[in-house]
Amino acid sequence: MMYGVPNMKTDKFNVVQRRTDIMQEEGVVFVCGKAGNVGQEGGPTAQDLLDNNDAVLLATGATLGRDLNTVAGRLLKGVHFAMEFLHGNTKAILDSGAVDKNWRSCENKNGKPPLDAKGLNVVIIGGGDTGNDCIGTSVRHGAKSVTNLELLPQPPPTRAPHTPWPHWPSQHKSDYGHEEAAQITNKGKDIRIFSVQTKEFIGSVSGEVTGLNIVDLAWSHENGQMKMKEVPGSNRVLQADLVLLALGFLGPEAALAEKFGVTVERGNYKASYGREAGCHRTSNPKVFAAGDCRRGQSLVVWGIAEGRVAAAHIHAQIMKPAPPPPAVLKSMMLKSRLNPSGNNLAALS
Repeated sequence: MMYGVPNMKTDKFNVVQRRTDIMQEEGVVFVCGKAGNVGQEGGPTAQDLLDNNDAVLLATGATLGRDLNTVAGRLLKGVHFAMEFLHGNTKAILDSGAVDKNWRSCENKNGKPPLDAKGLNVVIIGGGDTGNDCIGTSVRHGAKSVTNLELLPQPPPTRAPHTPWPHWPSQHKSDYGHEEAAQITNKGKDIRIFSVQTKEFIGSVSGEVTGLNIVDLAWSHENGQMKMKEVPGSNRVLQADLVLLALGFLGPEAALAEKFGVTVERGNYKASYGREAGCHRTSNPKVFAAGDCRRGQSLVVWGIAEGRVAAAHIHAQIMKPAPPPPAVLKSMMLKSRLNPSGNNLAALS
């Protein structure tokens, strides 16, 4: 919420920081930076957290972005993950306290200034909220042009018959970023190009991206599945100085699961569903998971809801009376044999 979502969508000082301050006043301790990097230099180990706490909740989100690492030219300068662009932009604004000029010279912790789209031809690959936020941010930077590439075909103007209520409607819609970019950078025309695939990133002799080789796709239904084929002779090159990959997220970082001994299933931390006892608990009985790291990429409201349910189950597990020590259990079993009525057991329990 603080860095991944742009400022124009969420007020960071009067909303996010205010809520964080309230939690701190209630006794929540936030450990950030190196001191909070589990398993890394300066931070605690997973075993430290397990030994010194009654329960651990993993709520790390799904941060592993889907890549185009098989496409030629992927490593050219100027091709970045969407979250690198969005995170760096928001952090620079917050660190500098400015929303117009000063943030551009504000370096991140790695010593690099944030990515700047000013005066550049920007291409965003992938739709969804993340891609839309990249579009809106690029417009605010002052990008020369903004183009949004979509793999899937353009949805119909009204709800498609195959997605009746209550299913999520397949319908062509424009979000704030699309509308702004169309008016400001594209003479009122939609910036999206549907049914296209990136074949190659083209670069200069100095290793900087200068364009994309794309091809049109033809989609068809075969055996209940959507199949795509390249349209012969449709290859063309789009000019690009900055390419942002907004292709969705594969799941959380697997290294953390290994450190806590948590089973991973379909890329996510495996944890029980439902509202029964032990809900949200992973294969490690002291470790729980909630939000995108458990259910896959989703909405903020789902993260909030899951956090609340997980907190309730963690509370129930911690407050549950601990089993008697082995010596007491042995004594109870012996007395139960001597007194089948169970009266002594009731007194001991």
